Amino acid sequence: MVRYPLTVFYDGACPLCSREMALMKRLDRKQRLRLCDFSSPDFHDTVIKIPVSKLSAVIHARWNDGTIITGIDVFRAIWQIVGLGILARMSRLPLIETLVVKAYAWFARHRLWLTGRQVACLDQCRNGSAARNTPPAA
Repeated sequence: MVRYPLTVFYDGACPLCSREMALMKRLDRKQRLRLCDFSSPDFHDTVIKIPVSKLSAVIHARWNDGTIITGIDVFRAIWQIVGLGILARMSRLPLIETLVVKAYAWFARHRLWLTGRQVACLDQCRNGSAARNTPPAA
């Protein structure tokens, strides 16, 4: 069953997220990844039908068949796609899985602070982008 491409929804305004996705794109020799920056003015949340507030809380991806995955499962899928399957397999080892899941959860909660962005600023941007991310009525 062909499930590619995997569309990854990421925050391009996050410097760490942008660098990570740029690296994964370079490693994606078979072009199985589609990267979708939800911070872009061109992004419409109707693409995935998940509000930007949820997309920004934890990484999301969608397989070609419509299946949505989140969190560390997104990274495992990306690693498999780009040829780093050993990382995906290692991340499933019992002790390591616990650490990886907790580390990602911590990062997801604190990434704005880690990258020098304020939560209030992001909330204002979201409120301002709500109208921007809604396609015009027909």
